[in-house]
Amino acid sequence: MQERAFAQGSSFGSVGKGCCSMSEAENMLSELMAASGAGGRVEPEKDRKFVEALSRGLNVLRAFTQGSTILGNQEIARLTGLPKPTVSRMTYTLTRLEYLSYNKQLEKYQLSSGVLALGYAYVSNLKVRQLAKPYMDEFARQTNMSVGLTCRDRLYMIYVENCLPPKASLLRMDIGHKLPMATTSAGRAYYCSIAERGRKIIEDSMAEKYGPKSWPEKKEGLDRAMEEYKKHGFCLSLGEWDRNINSAGVPVHLQDGTTMALTCAAPSYLVPAEKLRNSIACQLAVLASDIESLGV
Repeated sequence: MQERAFAQGSSFGSVGKGCCSMSEAENMLSELMAASGAGGRVEPEKDRKFVEALSRGLNVLRAFTQGSTILGNQEIARLTGLPKPTVSRMTYTLTRLEYLSYNKQLEKYQLSSGVLALGYAYVSNLKVRQLAKPYMDEFARQTNMSVGLTCRDRLYMIYVENCLPPKASLLRMDIGHKLPMATTSAGRAYYCSIAERGRKIIEDSMAEKYGPKSWPEKKEGLDRAMEEYKKHGFCLSLGEWDRNINSAGVPVHLQDGTTMALTCAAPSYLVPAEKLRNSIACQLAVLASDIESLGV
């Protein structure tokens, strides 16, 4: 998130005006196969406890995070791969439950306050966010970099906190923005720090998501990140997500077994690669250790 924010302000995640493509639907379906935590691959047909109807309803909600904030049933069906009659029942139910609202003029749906309430409940009760914020604020002040705390969601990392240096108003980003795991320092730090089984699940899902043309380049970047992580304990993204941004990422391991990631970012003309690699990234690793020592 931070990386693109320097170059484009808060445009990340802006509304997409066009219709959803089949490739977007395929991406969403491939992402479903990557478990959202440290668990195994999601395979509904093999799991008797898995409630398919609930999964479909949640995927309808997820469709609104794919670049568009207002969607019709046909667009949702295209994004999720669900039959349109199923989507119509889902959107009706979610509207009655106030997770969606219906725009009569456009004859389309958008997320409603019920979703916000769920997100706020998660963020406000996240103890590590509350305890880490003073440390992150001080790091941002000392390094003049934006500092974020992220958690994983499928093949993305989501910001749950973002601290800015005092004179960096252009870097302001909202909590909840998503970063692609493959090309950002936060995503790479998460990927490199988890068990091999978890990495394999992520790799299989990414290979399906990006396809044979794009996946080899993404995999090469992840392999470089793994080598760097093994040597130094941090990962870098040097213009690989945004050509104007350099960033570093480190994992944060919580006592309940959850893995999160810290990331810091700045324009490359302010923080060149060597300064980031030789100094600031090491400081970020110390910050992660300090946060872990808080006992969260």
